[in-house]
Amino acid sequence: MITRRSLLKNALLAGAWYGAVGRSFAQATSPEVLGQGDFKYRVVPGWGVLDDKTPVNDCHGLARTDDGHIVLLTNHVANNVIFYDDAGKLAHKWTGPKFPGAHGLSLAPYRNNATLFITDLSLHTVTRFALSGQQLGEWRLPANTGKYAKETDYRPSWTLHRADGEFYVLDGYGKDYILHYAADGTFKRLLGGPEGGIVHWGPHGGMIDTVADQSETMIIAMSDQQYLLRLDLDGKKLAQTDLPGGNPRQIRRMGQHYVVAHLADNWPKDRNSRGFLSILDANLRVVSNIAGSAPVYDAAGKLLPMKHTADVFLHPHDVIANPDGSLIVAQFASGKTTPIKLERI
Repeated sequence: MITRRSLLKNALLAGAWYGAVGRSFAQATSPEVLGQGDFKYRVVPGWGVLDDKTPVNDCHGLARTDDGHIVLLTNHVANNVIFYDDAGKLAHKWTGPKFPGAHGLSLAPYRNNATLFITDLSLHTVTRFALSGQQLGEWRLPANTGKYAKETDYRPSWTLHRADGEFYVLDGYGKDYILHYAADGTFKRLLGGPEGGIVHWGPHGGMIDTVADQSETMIIAMSDQQYLLRLDLDGKKLAQTDLPGGNPRQIRRMGQHYVVAHLADNWPKDRNSRGFLSILDANLRVVSNIAGSAPVYDAAGKLLPMKHTADVFLHPHDVIANPDGSLIVAQFASGKTTPIKLERI
């Protein structure tokens, strides 16, 4: 019988590689201007740096609450969830059930209150919490899908949330399916997967996007495949946006634009290769690369390969935009560095 205790023990042993992939890496302090065109940024020195009482391993997910707190998800089991104030100081922190494989963080409403969804690769779970840390629900692999031989084949990477409360779980490290749930948490169906054209090491992060006619679609960051997929809510492919030289781990809205966190420009061949951020317009065309090469499109409209150009980031894993246009970046396997803030200039 698989218990949470046995899963946690195995995760702590087998998952120890999380914090050991990257080399030692100092917190970014670069004074140089990063990016091109209308989207240029500079690192805010010291923002988010914590003392030894609040350690981090990998900084995986980010969210911003209505009261302006930045929420960080790390796979350090002493404090999986860390709240920063706008100045980058510790507001508070908590860990409920310990999450050694903490990966995806999403902020979503539930009964008129903001809640946090956490995915754990090692425990094979999706868990919903109140902002206070109270656990409100947990989802494991649904029974009788016909696609999984065992629970450990399921490794959920992120959740995507609709305005009506329905949500989707990306099994980005497992079988590459997209699990669709009703607003009350009832499992509805499987989408994607190999038969749906979703390839392995692809569906890592993503978002529900509202297009011009107000219809909702999914945008999936297809990591090692170096592209974005736009799907309808039935999992049908609508469009593909190639991002050669990138490794899109998450995409977020930024007003009328989008921002994408690229883990590295030569991952997984070189696990010490560095990453960058891309700013995309409403048509998903890259208009600026932060700490990366300027975007260049050929005569046919094809984006030429991008690469990192400034040693500011190591492995950007998530990014969020603040109302003032600044960005917060969380990094995987970066020597246990805390998030980086970029001010727009």
